[in-house]
Amino acid sequence: MAIPAGHLAAPSEILLRSSHSNPLFLSSTRNLVFRGDSAHLGQRQRRRRAAALRSGAGGRGWSSSCAVRAVLERQGAALAASEVKRSRSDDRPKVASLNDIISERGACGVGFIANLKNEPSHKIVNDALIALGCMEHRGGCGADNDSGDGAGLMTSIPWDLYNNWAVKQGLASLDRSKTGVGMIFLPKDENFEKGAKSVITKIFLEEGLEVIGWRPVPVNTSVVGYYAKETMPNIQQVFVKVLKEEKVDDIERELYICRKLIERAAKSEEWKDDLYFCSLSNRTVVYKGMLRSEALGQFYLDVQNELYTSSFAIYHRRYSTNTSPRWPLAQPMRILGHNGEINTIQGNLNWMQSREATLKSPVWRGRENEIRPFGNPKASDSANLDSTAELLLRSGRTPAEALMILVPEAYKNHPTLTIKYPEVVNFYDYYKGQMEAWDGPALLLFSDGTTVGACLDRNGLRPARYWRTVDDMVYVASEVGVLPMDESKVISKGRLGPGMMITVDLQSGEVYENTEVKKRVASAQPYGDWLREKMRNMKPGNFLSSVIMDNETTLRHQQAFGYSSEDVQMVIETMASQGKEPTFCMGDDIPLAVLSRKPHMLFDYFKQRFAQVTNPAIDPLREGLVMSLEVNLGKRRNILEVGPENASQVILSNPVLNEGELDSLMKDPNLNAQVLSTYFDIRKGLDGSMEKTLQKLCEEADEAVRDGCQLLVLSDRSEELIPTRPAIPILLAVGAVHQHLIQNGLRMSASIVADTAQCFSTHHFACLVGYGASAICPYLALETCRQWRLSTKVVNLMRTGKMPTVTIEQAQRNFCKAVQSGLLKILSKMGISLLSSYCGAQIFEIYGLDQDVVDVAFCGSVSKIGGLTLDELARETLSFWVKAFSEDTAKRLENFGFIQFRPGGEYHGNNPEMSKLLHKAVRQKSENAYSIYQQHLANRPVNVLRDLLEIKGDREPIPIGRVESASSIAQRFCTGGMSLGAISRETHEAIAIAMNRLGGKSNSGEGGEDPIRWSPLTDVIDGYSPTLPHLKGLQNGDTATSAIKQVASGRFGVTPTFLVNADQLEIKIAQGAKPGEGGQLPGKKVSAYIARLRNSKPGVPLISPPPHHDIYSIEDLAQLIYDLHQVNPRAKVSVKLVAEAGIGTVASGVAKGNADIIQISGHDGGTGASPISSIKHAGGPWELGLTETHQTLIQNGLRERVILRVDGGFKSGIDVLMAAAMGADEYGFGSVAMIATGCVMARICHTNNCPVGVASQREELRARFPGVPGDLVNYFLYVAEEVRGVLAQLGYEKLDDIIGRTDLLRPRHISLTKTQHLDPSYFLSNVGVPKWSSSEIRNQAVHTNGPVLDEIILSDTEISDAIQHEKVVNKIFKIYNIDRAVCGRIAGVVAKKYGDVGFAGQLNITFTGSAGQSFACFLTPGMNIQLIGESNDYVGKSMAGGELVVKPVEGTGFIPEDATIVGNTCLYGATGGQVFIRGKAGERFAVRNSLAEAVVEGTGDHCCEYMTGGCVVVLGKVGRNVAAGMTGGLAYILDEDDTLIPKVNKEIVKIQRVNAPAGQMQLKSLIEAHVEKTGSSKGSAILSEWEAYLPLFWQLVPPSEEETPEACTEFEKIKAKRGMSLQSA
Repeated sequence: MAIPAGHLAAPSEILLRSSHSNPLFLSSTRNLVFRGDSAHLGQRQRRRRAAALRSGAGGRGWSSSCAVRAVLERQGAALAASEVKRSRSDDRPKVASLNDIISERGACGVGFIANLKNEPSHKIVNDALIALGCMEHRGGCGADNDSGDGAGLMTSIPWDLYNNWAVKQGLASLDRSKTGVGMIFLPKDENFEKGAKSVITKIFLEEGLEVIGWRPVPVNTSVVGYYAKETMPNIQQVFVKVLKEEKVDDIERELYICRKLIERAAKSEEWKDDLYFCSLSNRTVVYKGMLRSEALGQFYLDVQNELYTSSFAIYHRRYSTNTSPRWPLAQPMRILGHNGEINTIQGNLNWMQSREATLKSPVWRGRENEIRPFGNPKASDSANLDSTAELLLRSGRTPAEALMILVPEAYKNHPTLTIKYPEVVNFYDYYKGQMEAWDGPALLLFSDGTTVGACLDRNGLRPARYWRTVDDMVYVASEVGVLPMDESKVISKGRLGPGMMITVDLQSGEVYENTEVKKRVASAQPYGDWLREKMRNMKPGNFLSSVIMDNETTLRHQQAFGYSSEDVQMVIETMASQGKEPTFCMGDDIPLAVLSRKPHMLFDYFKQRFAQVTNPAIDPLREGLVMSLEVNLGKRRNILEVGPENASQVILSNPVLNEGELDSLMKDPNLNAQVLSTYFDIRKGLDGSMEKTLQKLCEEADEAVRDGCQLLVLSDRSEELIPTRPAIPILLAVGAVHQHLIQNGLRMSASIVADTAQCFSTHHFACLVGYGASAICPYLALETCRQWRLSTKVVNLMRTGKMPTVTIEQAQRNFCKAVQSGLLKILSKMGISLLSSYCGAQIFEIYGLDQDVVDVAFCGSVSKIGGLTLDELARETLSFWVKAFSEDTAKRLENFGFIQFRPGGEYHGNNPEMSKLLHKAVRQKSENAYSIYQQHLANRPVNVLRDLLEIKGDREPIPIGRVESASSIAQRFCTGGMSLGAISRETHEAIAIAMNRLGGKSNSGEGGEDPIRWSPLTDVIDGYSPTLPHLKGLQNGDTATSAIKQVASGRFGVTPTFLVNADQLEIKIAQGAKPGEGGQLPGKKVSAYIARLRNSKPGVPLISPPPHHDIYSIEDLAQLIYDLHQVNPRAKVSVKLVAEAGIGTVASGVAKGNADIIQISGHDGGTGASPISSIKHAGGPWELGLTETHQTLIQNGLRERVILRVDGGFKSGIDVLMAAAMGADEYGFGSVAMIATGCVMARICHTNNCPVGVASQREELRARFPGVPGDLVNYFLYVAEEVRGVLAQLGYEKLDDIIGRTDLLRPRHISLTKTQHLDPSYFLSNVGVPKWSSSEIRNQAVHTNGPVLDEIILSDTEISDAIQHEKVVNKIFKIYNIDRAVCGRIAGVVAKKYGDVGFAGQLNITFTGSAGQSFACFLTPGMNIQLIGESNDYVGKSMAGGELVVKPVEGTGFIPEDATIVGNTCLYGATGGQVFIRGKAGERFAVRNSLAEAVVEGTGDHCCEYMTGGCVVVLGKVGRNVAAGMTGGLAYILDEDDTLIPKVNKEIVKIQRVNAPAGQMQLKSLIEAHVEKTGSSKGSAILSEWEAYLPLFWQLVPPSEEETPEACTEFEKIKAKRGMSLQSA
């Protein structure tokens, strides 16, 4: 598959292009060097690199030895630290630590090749290496660009090769049936190597194995990168003979036991971290390393040897987000190759560890103890999944069965499974209570040497394509086109959909597709009978119909347990009346709970973690079918044994119990429930009292479980409250008991239920489940709902019709419903589908609890800043408790002011006083007034983490005249991404004009932009311009364009012209106020103007999906960055992340993905509309996120590649200086910029009623907008002057001089109300400063995509002439899968010159071959693109016009309409054009399509999701969940076998036959065009029997299209009735 010479730039040219502006990414794709053509290039590069390293790389190189040293030293320090920890530890089970888990994240490209006749050949190995090379762009490279993150190969054992070696060594030929081959990474140090070998040999001999010999694996180290060489192990193979076992399975099991014993013996040795078995087996061998794909075949000389033959090969290319990837973490692992991320890993590890005590199986012959532990938190998620799968396999399960248990599909309500394969449903139901799913996006390839297979996670969030050829070969890969193929030999092509599996039995030569595999596995045991016999479904209990406490008792309980009037009125009552969580706006500007002077519930110290970049959030709203809140209660028995007893459990449909349901659980004879009270006694003093009670509680739980109790109910319910017996915070009690039972090996024997008053918000439920509770009965919240419903006020409102009537039972049901939806949303933020996997997974970070509290109840969670001790927590608990008993407590609940600002309530950063002072300063342009504003900020109570620090200089002050100018500093300022829609046109434009005057940058947000704003104003008279008549204070030369244009998950307003008119493009992965969720714009804010910009319908609410459609993994984000660099090579691309633990690792991945800028947002950012719990409880402070990001990037040698920008609650110059010292180059201001233009913080943005027209679309309110651009300019200049003043005092001339200088930060000596145990040392640590100054980093050239096919096309004179002079041109080009985002650059050139619709020429370009990702993205009218071949994901992304045809080559061996020919997420965000595809598409076809028309011959799940316009015709089968969130456009789907109806999401669209004449015409003409363009035989057949086929089509119609001529049979009558009004509209 040598790529033709003309197709790539010459090697020397490639080298020339790797300038320092883009040192790392020579070109992640085109620099694919194929063996044979490229030795000279490799050597020249290596020589140049070696010289650069020796000379220190001229000051500008990435590969500096000190960065390497930093990485190695850090690893050394970490090992040393873990040594100290370990030497102190005992052998009790250790809980998985989040810190270990978040430091290893990865994603990848994978595939397998298998010969169905089981005939080994060298060609299979060679093909796997070629395919691996074509996946280079799916991997990452270290800062030296030569150390890949890992590549590897698993094959059957090449006996001929090894026998050849044995003979040369004078050994007897190897006995294939008895010999085990170990591929081992040994320590490099000679003495350590001897030590390791002697331990290995000793254990083999003790186990009765004969060690035949050691073979050093021949390698070529010259191809290894600098970083990888530093950590490269000594690679050897050991050959052993298993004498006492006959069966292959027993031989494999014996080898497994040996490996486990060796690992255990090594634990006490100095070299323990340098010994690793890649494989030890009689069937398979794994060759892998920290290498780039193409280097793998050059490094291991074995794989080049013709004697190396195999009948199958699994290959894997890793993209690790952190740059200290380790050799052992390359894949494949021993059984699996995994592309994805396990989100529930912390819970999975904890549960596996809890199981260790109960796992037993006769096959182990009593040796179970010797093979523990089964998990290792220090390894990657893939390694842990692999070791669990391996345990099941060695215990007698088949690979397919093991993966069905670990990674089950979304089988509930699955139309096909329920009807045709009930036994499969029974299998999943049986195991659901045994093993929590390892949940997260995953494409898994697996083999035990006899079976090879692949399966996809329940969401299908990784691409997987397969094809089979006439010569009995089966291929599976992340992409098509990784191997040259004769298409006439391909007999079938398909893709794995969500939850699907394919296996190849090498012995029999059979290929089993999805349901065949599962049916065979599920039929092995009578799972259905066992379930019917033993499993008990809990019937929903009735809600109480009357109150059980009087008003006064209820009030007393609410006070004692920490309720405020806001909690009751804004949260509980909203949920009871509306059945959904309350919406709010503006973000969270109160102090963290630990800094607050007000008492907080323990839950407020926890922040929910969320998915960003390495894995996607899922969509609970539109893709809820993959999610479930079901919980199994009762003992979980030994999973290695199968039998009816294991099914003896109780199933709850969700974890929210009412009193009746709790009662029936208490009576269940098998559960043998026990109630443990959670009160502690303070009569002997407060200190130590809570801790003692916790210990006692854990001992009681322990005893109860040993006595056979299967349900522990932790309860704070009591007849009466006693002043000296406060309740332990329920979260603390649940966490402590959960951890105690894990550590004593009892956790599997019982479930925990909380019966508590201290739980009413969705966040509270999530915390309790996350730390171990299986269900919660919120008795006080339910009582509060009942009291509310019976209150006089509510009764009157309902009677007079001012409030919808709900019964007392309904109010409680609504509350529970709101909690359930909220829980689904919280799970989905982290990309978790199942509550059973979330339970005990601890997906939280802690802000403000001391390590001793964490160790007792929240072991393994991250708490970086320390905080309250157990005694201080007891004191806080008591401060609520006493309110219930003091005489002077008011007869109503206190309002703490946590949500709304109120005098005397909690301090809010954005308060009325602050906004008044700021308005005065900017409107009067008075320095004096600004200094009063500064003084106000300086005197505020401690509000944010940076308030714990101050800046202290180490130099003499200098005159302010020597400091860089205010205008130069102001160029580093940006405003937040506020969408036009969330805020008014006036505000949006005023901010943009102000930032452009300053030379700073404003941000468009996710709503597109009016092209009228892109040209400078020339018509201003007296501050007014006819171009923008609604603004005042304008000047000639002003432009209202946003320098930063945002690309968010909804892709609203993203067109080619929008993209090419940006200075920077920002990919919004997450938003500070609601990370893990999409944006929402209420329908009343979607005016005609907003709808036009967003290509949607006025008045229809717009909900953006969570960020997952094309950024659901690190390699997909790298692809989107590539796409944006492709369409606009002049714009820097930024990626917006939100602070959370582990963000440094994520940011490293983003930097390696070729981003130019990384933005870190704090949790306190603003929002136009968001659920209260999201605003309050997700995301972390930017100070922690920025510190971690800056330091991780420096340690990984990547800091110079990216500009770091930070935002969240910035208000002054001091904030800028703090952020600079922590490492930021640029600074974002959001809410405060709105305040400066006139916002009065009314906090009603989500209602469209903003009193000053800042955040409203209502004309009459917008007319009140008070702001002028000059106000904002004044504000930023004051901030810049404040920065100058402090720099002068510190003795520095430029901001550059203090960036990253954490040594200038000092802890402030202040006393906090709650604790003196806060530890700010994390902010003060220092790993050095970048090698370039901040200005050099900011001024470097835009990163490039390197040489691309589009440049070759554009350099063709006929094409450039056609673009220049609007002519017609016809051209043909060859295309390969490494050609990504093809046509994007051409479209950018056309759009820049002609806009989205102005081009009158025609570029008719045909491509032949397999196109890479994002083929034909951003097409504009006049581009007619044809692809003869096939393509991968994201075809036609954001196309705005033109025509795209994809069809297979002539004379294929497969039937085109049955073959998958394009990948997932095609036409994402398209705003025009036509697409014709002869063949099927993958998942999420036409997601967020606004105007394009498409014909396709079959699709996967979620077709037409979030569509707002356009038309889609499907001439074949579709998957589940069609038309979810489809608010506009039409779909026509052929339903030949009457299976469509259950697959449609009926929430919005209605389903009807195609009766309207205009609809029939539209359908027929699209099919006619399809046949003409693609030659589709399916289309021809339909047209030739049109009368028979037409009645088989369904038309899906959203409400906004119901009265269009295509959908409405009565259209003419309605039109006549309405007369002219319709036409004029």
